[in-house]
Amino acid sequence: MPVGRTVLIVDDTAAFRLVARELLESDGFVIIGEASNARAALKAACDGRPDVVLLDVRLPDGSGVDVARIVRGWVDPPVVVLTSTADYTQAARECGAAGFISKRLLSAQTLRAAIEGR
Repeated sequence: MPVGRTVLIVDDTAAFRLVARELLESDGFVIIGEASNARAALKAACDGRPDVVLLDVRLPDGSGVDVARIVRGWVDPPVVVLTSTADYTQAARECGAAGFISKRLLSAQTLRAAIEGR
């Protein structure tokens, strides 16, 4: 995967977004935006057209799984990777996400592995 892939981080917790940003930027990902809820996630993904959407499953105004389904239906959709503190591996498969990463295991390496299907 080439360095410099663009990422939209979607999580309702500002502290997690900050940590995710720092982890990913330090390894060459380009963070093009952040969102804290489903509605903002859809708008940011549509406007910014990121390569990857790192998407929390539980959002205050809806489900990240539902957001993933919508985004995956777009022409030339971004890669969606779900995150949570609980295991949503099966939900990721069912909604068309490239994978699932536990928040405590997030790193540039685990994101690359999810994107590449390993």
